[in-house]
Amino acid sequence: MGRTVLVIEDDPHTIEVVRLYLQRDGHSVLTALDGLSGLQVFREGRPDLVILDLMLPGMDGLQVCRTVRQESDVPIVMLTARVEEEDRVAGLELGADDYLTKPFSLRELAARVRAVLRRTTQDAAEPGPVTLSFDDILLDTQMRSVSVQGTPLKLTPTEFRLLTLLLREPRKTFTRDQIIDRVFGYDFDGFDRTVDSHVYSLRRKLDAAAKDRSYIQTVYGVGYRLGDA
Repeated sequence: MGRTVLVIEDDPHTIEVVRLYLQRDGHSVLTALDGLSGLQVFREGRPDLVILDLMLPGMDGLQVCRTVRQESDVPIVMLTARVEEEDRVAGLELGADDYLTKPFSLRELAARVRAVLRRTTQDAAEPGPVTLSFDDILLDTQMRSVSVQGTPLKLTPTEFRLLTLLLREPRKTFTRDQIIDRVFGYDFDGFDRTVDSHVYSLRRKLDAAAKDRSYIQTVYGVGYRLGDA
């Protein structure tokens, strides 16, 4: 079933090819050429997903992302021509669920849109206990809340999903492929850097709240786990 996707991008050609490709998948597509008009279309059109360019005239993509996240939990896929890790992590920490680096494949973008929309629907029906905990981390899947040492923590939807996976089986090492399959649900392989960026962002938030410890451990050459083995 098609959903409504908002594309905020300052290049008219990119907007047109993305619009046509997404419409082929059955989606309705709204568009905007700058950040301010993008916010207006977002508020009026209430899309199911936002594709957001990082480099926009006037209000840049990071500002738009921050504002959208303050108003809604709608999934955000960020487009960026910047390759530095800090730029990608900045977008993820502000609330983007995923990112693609330009130039990107339309087929890859469509796959990510499908995956994000699919997992958004599946989240509501995720089986298992409502409350998960490990040491000082407490997560409520029904309330969509997380606290560390009693302090509420604001996570993006993808970070919340990632932490839920780790909390369900603490001290188990998850490979990047397992995380891709169970958290992201991509139809493509080779998104290790996407996983690393989300783990890095989640780890920074947990460590900042805990102050005296690090919860997520890197198992070099394998993947990640919550807590010591």
